[in-house]
Amino acid sequence: MENKKVNILGFDFLNSSFNNFMDGLKERINQRQNTFVVTANPEIVVAALNDNQYAETIKKADYLVPDGVGIVMGANILGSDMSERITGYDVLLDLLAWGNQNHKSAYFLGAKPEVIADLKTIIPQKYPDLSVAGYHDGYFNDSDEIAAEIAQNKPDMVFVALGFPKQEYFIEKYRQQNDGLWIGLGGSFDVLSGHVQRAPQFWINHRIEWLYRLIKEPTRFKRMLALPKFIRLIKKQKKQK
Repeated sequence: MENKKVNILGFDFLNSSFNNFMDGLKERINQRQNTFVVTANPEIVVAALNDNQYAETIKKADYLVPDGVGIVMGANILGSDMSERITGYDVLLDLLAWGNQNHKSAYFLGAKPEVIADLKTIIPQKYPDLSVAGYHDGYFNDSDEIAAEIAQNKPDMVFVALGFPKQEYFIEKYRQQNDGLWIGLGGSFDVLSGHVQRAPQFWINHRIEWLYRLIKEPTRFKRMLALPKFIRLIKKQKKQK
């Protein structure tokens, strides 16, 4: 896999096309290489800058990829040629289709019980040749028990949708118990199950998916404040360079 990177506020983001990244990721999955992927947006970066433990956790990832137009904007301000987002949801859809074609196995962890309940119907319908190693919602007390189930079933891919920073802490703690892919996916299960609607393609193509989500979920406003703060920090980094 191409390993060109851009340092953004101290975090080394992969600068690759989506297709090149996916080709390399699938090769690692085929070889059962232990792989930790963080799909990060400006909100995650700002949170990490304010939390040393979280910062160190995501720096341990094998790949930190730009999930969020703000990351691409920041990279461009710093003079890089980054042009593509690599969103967790797009990675999930691509891997599910590929896993179905190649008889891979996956474990699904996270989201609300009703979301997981719907996934248990949707996954076999859409991906009948994907082997499901297990499902568990994001409401649990014993993470060791879940990790033990993953270790026993040995899935090729572990999809963790607990939201940050919980999903990254979980992965970093337990990833050595199973060789394969571990990736944090935020709210992707909500979209896959139909509980949340993704922005239409027009909004995605024009890089305003964030605005569509804000219109649909006004309570996200406080979270969106991370973007202007992120851009200010980027401009400060540029001046220092």
